[in-house]
Amino acid sequence: MERPVLQTSWNSNFICSWCHCEGLTIIMQFISHRFPEDHDPTIEDAYKTQIRIDNEPANLDILDTAGQAEFTAMRDQYMRAGEGFIISYSITDRRSLQEARQFKQLIDRVRRTADTPVVLVGNKSDLHHLRQVSVEEGKELAREFHCPFFETSAAFRLNIDEVFAALVRQIRQREAESVRGSERKTRRSHSFWSRMRFTFHRKQHSEH
Repeated sequence: MERPVLQTSWNSNFICSWCHCEGLTIIMQFISHRFPEDHDPTIEDAYKTQIRIDNEPANLDILDTAGQAEFTAMRDQYMRAGEGFIISYSITDRRSLQEARQFKQLIDRVRRTADTPVVLVGNKSDLHHLRQVSVEEGKELAREFHCPFFETSAAFRLNIDEVFAALVRQIRQREAESVRGSERKTRRSHSFWSRMRFTFHRKQHSEH
């Protein structure tokens, strides 16, 4: 089932993720290090956790919206709110790869930019005997997205932490770039008004 995940912030990052299937299993492995054998994919659940990435704390508040992607207004809301996105497909379902591409296009359209932190995930890598999507195809789509790529196994907790860490690093990098941009803008503004004051004072002095 297609399942978006909205993460809101308690003094940290916003993360949204969309998983083609069994999204809750990825979340539960990340949050509580367990694989739920039975779960209801229609139940909405919220999770909070704190982790350390590169020796810095990261607070994550994850809301599993349980298939609410069908509701356009709600879908657009979490797409606009998210600072980063995890897009997942199943390596055992070729159709899900195309759906992942379509979801990225939807994110770009709603946010009106293609420059959003994203991590692409090919889930169920343990089911290699059922593989329909090759590793290279996943990498190719990640190159199209200009984003990191991982194959994961929620069942065996393979690369689960790495996915979230990669996304948080992207968000932090984007935040740092935004701060530097604001600082440059402030310096330019300060320089402009300094020149204006200097010109004004010099004009006053010449009139005297």
